[in-house]
Amino acid sequence: MTRHDDSILRTKFAERLCHWAVVLCFFLAAVSGISWFFPTVSWMSGLLGTPQLARLLHPFLGIAVFAGLCYMFARFVGYNLPARTDAIWFRRIRDVLMNRHGGEPLRIGKYNAGQKVLFWLIMASILVLLVSGLVMWRAYFAEYFPIVVLRLAILAHAVAGIGLILLILGHIYLALWVRGSITGMVTGYVSRAWARQHHDRWHGELEAKQASARGGEQ
Repeated sequence: MTRHDDSILRTKFAERLCHWAVVLCFFLAAVSGISWFFPTVSWMSGLLGTPQLARLLHPFLGIAVFAGLCYMFARFVGYNLPARTDAIWFRRIRDVLMNRHGGEPLRIGKYNAGQKVLFWLIMASILVLLVSGLVMWRAYFAEYFPIVVLRLAILAHAVAGIGLILLILGHIYLALWVRGSITGMVTGYVSRAWARQHHDRWHGELEAKQASARGGEQ
């Protein structure tokens, strides 16, 4: 659980590896998608080589993102279920956004209410992207659907894609805003002070579990 007395393991290596692999695949898929949606930045598809290669790789990158998020869903869904204490976070959202601490304990578990909302929106967006992307995938499935369905799939894919990009940008902003979050996702460890300040209920649960383990050893 701990690396030393002041550190707590927050994210295991396999989870961090999956997270950063998804980040890379999503970045490349998003860049190529944006290059087709906005012709003025068509040069961005060059990150994947030629435009033809970008069109070939884009759907496979999307499937890789979906697979990675499926793994992350299985690992983290239990921590992202709604809890009664989430209402406290919403009531004090102004203090949270202003990074003001003190007053009523927020009673935050491993993930706060905002992170939970983001989690479910990301999962919903990637599901829409997968289904719409498969429908419009010209090389394999597009010929099986009428033109009306293809047009709706293209529209849904574009809206979900832009929505997911905005959600990821919000995720990045919040990770930078809360000092120590990026380090935690790189090394896997956060300080006890960080856990106590930003995820007090989770920190308390870990403390109780460790105290119980020490008591059982005596």
